[in-house]
Amino acid sequence: MPNQTPSAPKGAVEPPFSLSDFLSSFMLLEFFKGFALTGKYAFRSKITQEYPEEKTPLSPRFRGLHALRRYDNGEERCIACKLCEAVCPAMAITIESEVREDGSRRTTRYDIDLTKCIFCGFCEESCPVDSIVETHILEYHGEKRGDLYFTKEMLLAVGDRFERDIASSRAADAKYR
Repeated sequence: MPNQTPSAPKGAVEPPFSLSDFLSSFMLLEFFKGFALTGKYAFRSKITQEYPEEKTPLSPRFRGLHALRRYDNGEERCIACKLCEAVCPAMAITIESEVREDGSRRTTRYDIDLTKCIFCGFCEESCPVDSIVETHILEYHGEKRGDLYFTKEMLLAVGDRFERDIASSRAADAKYR
């Protein structure tokens, strides 16, 4: 069936050739429009950031390196409920636990494989005691696959080192939770 335009009466056929399309193509109008746009921005000041020296502002909800937190008395917060392990869509978290002499349950193993992690924040949202958090740290790397496999001790060390920043960002975000 021939092409029909929506405004054309029923049965009307659109011509296969349009003079206006031919003239705009022949005179290279699209080319000159693009060239004009390029010229418009060519001599303006550049907005490029020199990354290591100049840092762009991060969103308050940025999700970076994981950390395990402690209470003020130094005891780890994680109660080994395994909600974060269950909710993790990438299955990047592994938890093993045992019951202590006082009847409380704590982790013996808490591992996160950051090569699998998709930084969705589900682990942080599911934690009832605010134990696992994602910090604003984005400058970390691993030269081998095993370097991005964080154990409980490594996660606690990150939490201990950046607790002040973590607490302040959690307090700032509290009114939105």
